[in-house]
Amino acid sequence: MTDILKLIKKIAIDAVNSQKLTDIVYGTVISTSPLKVQIDQKLILEEVHLKLTQAVKDSGLIQGDKVTMIRAHGGQQYLIIDKEVDE
Repeated sequence: MTDILKLIKKIAIDAVNSQKLTDIVYGTVISTSPLKVQIDQKLILEEVHLKLTQAVKDSGLIQGDKVTMIRAHGGQQYLIIDKEVDE
C-alpha cells in the first residue's frame, strides 16, 4: 500500500511541476482607449484580459510602450507589472 501512495504522490507532483502556473510575457501597447497589448504577431490582448498594478497606473501607458506582464494560469488574465523607460 505504501508503494501505491508514493506513486500517486509522485504522479501528482510531476503533474503540478509540468504546468506553467504563471509566465513572464512581454508586449507592446497598441491602443490605450480601449487598452490593447500585442504580445506576438498574432495575439492581441484586449482590455478585459489586462490588469494594471498601481505603479503602472501612476506612470500611465501610451501607445508604443513596451510592457512586462505576468500571465496567470490558463492564460486568460495578464497583470501588467512594469513598462520599459528610456534612459
